[in-house]
Amino acid sequence: MFDELHEECGVFAIYGHPEASNLAYLGLYALQHRGQESAGIASSDGRIIHTHRGIGQVADLFTPEVLGGLPGEMAIGHTRYATAGDSGMLNAQPFTVNCNKGRIAVAHNGNITNAAELRRDLEREGSIFQANSDTEVILHLVARSREKTLPAALREALLQLEGAFSLVFLAEDRILVARDPHGFRPLAIGQMEMSGGRTCNVFASETCAFDLINAVYLNDVEPGEMVIVGPEGLTRERYAPVRDHAHCVFEHVYFSRPDSIVFGRPVQESREMLGRLLAREHPADADVVVPVPDSGVAAAIGYASESGIPFRHGLIRNHYVGRTFIEPSQAIRDFGVKLKLNPVRHLLEGKRVILVDDSLVRGTTSRKIVRMVRGAGAREVHMRISCPPTVSPCFYGVDTPSLGELIAANHSVEEIRRFVEADSLGYLSLGSLREAVQDDRQDYCYACYTGNYPTELINIEELMTSRDRRS
Repeated sequence: MFDELHEECGVFAIYGHPEASNLAYLGLYALQHRGQESAGIASSDGRIIHTHRGIGQVADLFTPEVLGGLPGEMAIGHTRYATAGDSGMLNAQPFTVNCNKGRIAVAHNGNITNAAELRRDLEREGSIFQANSDTEVILHLVARSREKTLPAALREALLQLEGAFSLVFLAEDRILVARDPHGFRPLAIGQMEMSGGRTCNVFASETCAFDLINAVYLNDVEPGEMVIVGPEGLTRERYAPVRDHAHCVFEHVYFSRPDSIVFGRPVQESREMLGRLLAREHPADADVVVPVPDSGVAAAIGYASESGIPFRHGLIRNHYVGRTFIEPSQAIRDFGVKLKLNPVRHLLEGKRVILVDDSLVRGTTSRKIVRMVRGAGAREVHMRISCPPTVSPCFYGVDTPSLGELIAANHSVEEIRRFVEADSLGYLSLGSLREAVQDDRQDYCYACYTGNYPTELINIEELMTSRDRRS
């Protein structure tokens, strides 16, 4: 799935390694799928925080010369897709500020649902904002705190926030990380072995960032927990009371890389099980199972395995499509999708095809793909979606379209089937989604499929307006 739902953000932090910024670069490289709009790294040499951020992808922004200007044994990094605030250089992270706690930098994954109210209060008290991202609000709350230490100021700030946040903070001599009390967004803890028997601590949105740098995944920052790593070692503390967990289930459906462990569970296992359960709920008399690459691959493997129908890569994705391209002046039907996907005609011609995708949001891309598969000679096209219908916008860091643009919020499954021009359409049930992620303790958030939000949404009309503006 692409062009219908945008990724969120990725964060990374490392403490105690002489090549901290180089390893942060590698960590962000592994997290590039979580946001391709902008990226940044802030490092500290114990006295000064050095920052480089920009518009573009990680490999283009961080040359050896740039990384050479980011010295020190601690660093944080961020890769972004706009989920709150306009896109652009002003909102590229990490943000840095000088205040009475010293110079600090922060990177954030998630969405603060009461950010607008907090910002208005801060502006009334004289705070000046340079960007329009909710992350900057967090910095101002820390900076204005009368607490004497940074951990105490951060604790005070965190308790004022509503919504979703996995945060990494860099001070001159330490790193602080925190997760919201519901645990919407993932944040893993890892450890690296170094020469002389020393170890260093790493944190990342996904464990695939650890694999690239040979770090070992230990566990997760707990919901409502703050972890501090400094000269005195690592300390963990709960800053907020225990609340019901609300892990974003879409991390397992779509966001996270399949080679990651997210919320303590291998993503590949979840996705293959999504496909298996989908095959049980919505079988089809067909000749071949074809994934919509790349995010539909694991579910299609599960569907094929359960159904006994052969799996084939009938659509090939071009991974090298840039952000801009020259479109021919003569109109080519569905040019944008053709630029990214190409059908393998000899695998599809004359076949009854089961097309497996991870989600169907607006439906426009799905219709183009169905047409493409038919144009390659498929006799029938049966669309299978490895999650329930998306009926509600997300306010916790996923840039879903507005309610009016969510096709399942306004149309029946049969109407959607006719719109995408498939011979049949089947969505996974909510019960099977719970089973696939092994949600025995009701730890996940399903708001985008149910409309039941796990937090009290502050000023939902304003959130809706903001969502409409970005869509």
